[in-house]
Amino acid sequence: MQEIVLCGLSRAGFFKKAAFYGGTALRIFYGLDRFSEDLDFSLMAVDEDFDITPYFPILQKEIAAFNLRVQLGVTDKTKSSQIRSAFLKGNTKEHLLLFYPEDVEADHVPANEVIKIKFEIDVNPPSYATFERKYRLLPLPYEVNLYDEASLFAGKIHAVIGRSWRNRIKGRDLYDYVFYLSRNTEVNIRHLQARLIQSGHFADTQMLTLDGVKQLLCERFTKIDFEQAKADVLPFIKNTTLLNLWSADFFQQITAELKEHRT
Repeated sequence: MQEIVLCGLSRAGFFKKAAFYGGTALRIFYGLDRFSEDLDFSLMAVDEDFDITPYFPILQKEIAAFNLRVQLGVTDKTKSSQIRSAFLKGNTKEHLLLFYPEDVEADHVPANEVIKIKFEIDVNPPSYATFERKYRLLPLPYEVNLYDEASLFAGKIHAVIGRSWRNRIKGRDLYDYVFYLSRNTEVNIRHLQARLIQSGHFADTQMLTLDGVKQLLCERFTKIDFEQAKADVLPFIKNTTLLNLWSADFFQQITAELKEHRT
């Protein structure tokens, strides 16, 4: 369903203005081995008047071509936000039977259960992101404008440092962080600095360095409840033994491997 939405958005011309990023982008285009629920996008240039709804008619038509019956809508924000939210929803059992007609498990799904895909668009994107074009063959050949890997990593490091976790620690951020390092991914520090300044986690009078990033991360790791972090990510992965080493010491040591992407 997520890839059908991406294909529809591509055919609607959405990626002329926007880029795909986040955990789902990492899973689809780089092989992240955990499930990610939402579709996250960022405009390539600031446009606080951006409206997603003009893309809906073509998106709806493309989805209908796969015999899917869904509803598209926009989430109303109660306060001013830099994020525009929309959703697609349809009947879970109907779509399970359509995609997997031989799957007996669909018999146990309540008739009124709804599958919902949320997609969010950042209309005030931080500067210095870099992009690349990638292609997929299924469900039909299509093209996506995507944050490149160094900029994706910058977004993830920003989430690790600055996300307001309140009472729920998002272990998925930590899992993705390890994934990036395992690929020897370099980080776009200029874009990371722009993100940290925008969110108020770094002063715009300073220059962020690689050592500074490592220090911010290591300080963050001392404040994390890793048992809560593990509990958050467990439903989204298959190999849970990967979490056994998680501790402040583990994350601080692997952070020494972090490298800066230079253009």
